[in-house]
Amino acid sequence: MNHCLTLAQKGLGRVAPNPMVGCVIVYKDKIIGEGYHREYGSSHAEVNAINSVKNRKHLKGATLYVNLEPCSHFGKTPPCADLIISKGFKYVVIGTLDPNPLVSGRGLKKLVSAGCDVKIGILENKCRELNKRFFTFYERQRPYIVLKWAHTSDKVIGIKNYKLNITSEEANKHVHKWRSEEQAILVGTNTALTDNPRLTVRKVKGNNPVRVLIDRQLKVPVSFHLLNGSVPTIVFTSKNKKSRTNLEYITLNFKKDILKQMMHELYQKNIQSIMIEGGAKILNLFIQNNLWDEARIFSGKKSLRDIAGKKMKGVPAPVIAGRVTGYKKMGDDQVLILNNIS
Repeated sequence: MNHCLTLAQKGLGRVAPNPMVGCVIVYKDKIIGEGYHREYGSSHAEVNAINSVKNRKHLKGATLYVNLEPCSHFGKTPPCADLIISKGFKYVVIGTLDPNPLVSGRGLKKLVSAGCDVKIGILENKCRELNKRFFTFYERQRPYIVLKWAHTSDKVIGIKNYKLNITSEEANKHVHKWRSEEQAILVGTNTALTDNPRLTVRKVKGNNPVRVLIDRQLKVPVSFHLLNGSVPTIVFTSKNKKSRTNLEYITLNFKKDILKQMMHELYQKNIQSIMIEGGAKILNLFIQNNLWDEARIFSGKKSLRDIAGKKMKGVPAPVIAGRVTGYKKMGDDQVLILNNIS
């Protein structure tokens, strides 16, 4: 099962909104086949593992291991549960059930009804952690939310109307890798106006996330990178504006809970994870509403004065509490990973 998880991890950033799945086939205590779900729309892990087996006669006496319950419905591909049954497997080991209502328990039921000896709940916590985005989406009906920011050594996140570069090139490259692993990325009006960011993956190889902008009054000029239509982009606003190719405007009621409205819209669009990159006002809004799952916080080596070269009033970094799950040095910077324990 640990090997299944190692294989499944290779699909991070490529298979969403599908889950990451790895599969291992064992015959007489020897692995005779393995595979993982490589990209969305392509063959599932079980198919790839079965296809990798040289002697198909061994399948009937083999055990199939998979970290997530085999699917039982027709989607982009046929049901894996049916394939497993058709190949004559008698022993199947499953990490955890699939939370998708189209599958949940149905794949297991098919296998058991066909006479398979099924064991379930093997390394279940690890299996759920790997697919935390997928499980959060189906169990909480919203995307998995990652907060990300960088602050100076004196806890400043930015300066109003001034682009502040806090982290090193190594840290910036890692942020691009993180972007490639999430389905969407979000900023607010102030960050868009100050930084004119692209919010794309340029420093590493990977898929660009859907860009999300909160721009209540539509202050961001159409000439800015976020509105150039090069990447699918969603703009949440209070105004009515016609959408165009790769640029969708969604009207919200800003007199009510906009976070709830946004999460509902993203859920409807099957977006299972989102990284919140700022600014401070937006980050604090998520923190105050306890609407986050993970925080990734860079601490720069330099102070505000070191970077700006003169005395300027900085915007305080958000204050957050959570369970520390990671801490490491990255170039001249340090990054702290927190999980929400509520």
